[in-house]
Amino acid sequence: METSGVLLVDKPQGVTSHDVVAAVRSTLRMRRVGHAGTLDPMATGMLVVAYGQATRLLNAIVGQDKTYLATMRLGMATTTDDAEGDPLDGGVQTPQVRRRVADLTGTRLEEIMRDRFTGFIDQVPDAFSAVKVDGRRAYELARRGEKVDLKPRRIHIAGYDLLTSRQVATDGGDLYLDCDVRVTCSSGTFIRALARDLGELLQVGGHLTMLRRTRVGRFDLEADGTGVRALTGHVEAYTRIGRDGGQVTRRRMVLDQDRQEVLAAAMTPAHAARLTLPVVRIDRAQAGILSHGGFLDIRLDGPTAALAPAPGLPEGEYLCALLSARGSGRAKPDVVFACPADE
Repeated sequence: METSGVLLVDKPQGVTSHDVVAAVRSTLRMRRVGHAGTLDPMATGMLVVAYGQATRLLNAIVGQDKTYLATMRLGMATTTDDAEGDPLDGGVQTPQVRRRVADLTGTRLEEIMRDRFTGFIDQVPDAFSAVKVDGRRAYELARRGEKVDLKPRRIHIAGYDLLTSRQVATDGGDLYLDCDVRVTCSSGTFIRALARDLGELLQVGGHLTMLRRTRVGRFDLEADGTGVRALTGHVEAYTRIGRDGGQVTRRRMVLDQDRQEVLAAAMTPAHAARLTLPVVRIDRAQAGILSHGGFLDIRLDGPTAALAPAPGLPEGEYLCALLSARGSGRAKPDVVFACPADE
């Protein structure tokens, strides 16, 4: 029987989301592992990872709204809109920019965040994002020095709160304003682009120096109500032989938990579905209809998880299917799951 579950991972800084998947795959000795929503290597925090047939639930999870904590540095723009990029304009801060930074106040920033960046806005993703352009990731093209032309996307910012701000003066005489913010936003929002756009609006430049995702939908690292402990990991350097025969050093993530601890920390697909979607409970006969692609006479208000009884499982039920409305009062299965008790 294939094990299946959903994990919450607190990603460390310095590795990619794919590195996290590779760490889970290695620990569980399973190939079928995926994640819901990329985090940049610089970012830390919540990454929802699924394995087994629970990976089919990831498309529903990835669309949930999210909360981030970030530090935005005003006074300098970079090529990547974060601290890993090179400073634009040679890193030279003009006297005009220094004066503008010195004049910035918390009240003014709060007004701009509320009036210009809250609600539905159109955002151009940054060039080093994972957005695809003609089948290629934007960051792949940007790293090759190719021009990346991305179109604006409609996003929703439910909250953009300034927590604290502080001036940072360098020995060279430059002046920056570091702003700690909390952003609650729709899926598809780029926090680096928010820092970039805020800096451009203020005519001082801006980039991100810290990013931490604390919440994806109802999966929350700060106020966890899932009953599941988030996994942690650390970064290790390893050396391998490259294609040219020389040694290549890379970084990888290693989980702090062993296989049994990872399995014990996982939530079932049914549990994860209850935290992600509205739920309808069906009987075994209806589950049999769905398992063969049949429709049910059920009225739905939107995407819904169908749970069916499974007395042999600890929760007494399992995730049978993900449903969507078809016509008036009918539900069709978009994704069907096998009952673990029957496998």
